[in-house]
Amino acid sequence: MPTLTVESVTAALAGVIDPEIRRPITDLGMVRSVAVEPGPDGAAVTVGIDLTTAGCPLKETLTRDTTAVVSALEGVASVSVQLGVMSDEQRLGLRTMLRGGAGEPVIPFAQPGSLTRVYAIASGKGGVGKSSVTANLAAAMAADGLSVGVVDADVYGFSLPRMLGVTLAPTKVDDMILPPVVHGVKVISIGMFVPAGQPVVWRGPMLHRALQQFLADVFWGDLDVLLLDLPPGTGDIAISVAQMLPSSELVIVTTPQVAAAEVAERAGSIALQTRQHIAGVVENMSWLEQADGSRLELFGAGGGATVADSLSRATGAPVPLLAQVPLDMALREAGDEGTPVVLSAPDSPAAVALRSVARALGHRSRGLAGRSLGLSPVPR
Repeated sequence: MPTLTVESVTAALAGVIDPEIRRPITDLGMVRSVAVEPGPDGAAVTVGIDLTTAGCPLKETLTRDTTAVVSALEGVASVSVQLGVMSDEQRLGLRTMLRGGAGEPVIPFAQPGSLTRVYAIASGKGGVGKSSVTANLAAAMAADGLSVGVVDADVYGFSLPRMLGVTLAPTKVDDMILPPVVHGVKVISIGMFVPAGQPVVWRGPMLHRALQQFLADVFWGDLDVLLLDLPPGTGDIAISVAQMLPSSELVIVTTPQVAAAEVAERAGSIALQTRQHIAGVVENMSWLEQADGSRLELFGAGGGATVADSLSRATGAPVPLLAQVPLDMALREAGDEGTPVVLSAPDSPAAVALRSVARALGHRSRGLAGRSLGLSPVPR
């Protein structure tokens, strides 16, 4: 039987991943102590763990995972996990480490070296299903193995916490916010900070500041994709996104209806002023499939293609119609229940269409706009 040591236990603890930060607790400085007391039937192991905050909502998860990892070691008879709380100095060191050595918060996605693809999901008018598209794209990308974050930037009409089934509140580590993770997606929304039923009554500067905090104060980690669910129209938030995230791309959501398509064109045309690239158009509520296999086009037909063609002409660059998403009872039910349809009913017509969009966007390479090319002038 191999000898159980403090070093072997500590090495095993590298397999315990903090559920909020998604890194090993050994890397985060959370393991305060490890004690091994030999006994006739095996060793009694005591592990001291310092939580980021006293009210950490996932302390039971950490305790359970730590116990499981250590118990799996040969020669362990019992495991005791003793929880503590990080000191101010520990939290400062943790924040600095997570920010890559920067003491003050910065927007990581605006840095030249960022490899995160940023998509702002926009629409001209409300009620076209923009938030349900965002929630399902995020869940589908995460299911495909990508690291995904979502910002619910629709401050007045936030709905992503319900659609994604978020039940935990964010955790604060001083001035850093750790977002809850659900379905493998990191999510932040103003809905996590206001009492249920209370409206958000803010003017433009407050909206700008809220978005800035969501991008800079939240610890996102190394994301492959960041999705922003924008409010309808071309107001303050849309302008702020273009300013803070100049490399972000727009995904325009519309319905086939002519009136919705005309408004969606105006929402997409903001790219001419903000110099953002339009990744494509998603036509939602395209048709209702009947029992006999025929399609009932409740909102007309062709709106998505019209928007894509119009924006292609306006921008001088091809804007594809990414998908037509049919009306699907499963899509609505899944949103109400907090499990996106791409997970709860992956073979449904709406889920198949949305997964195709997620794969098209998730595997596009990020452009060179705003990125450092690593070139230095050579004097003659």
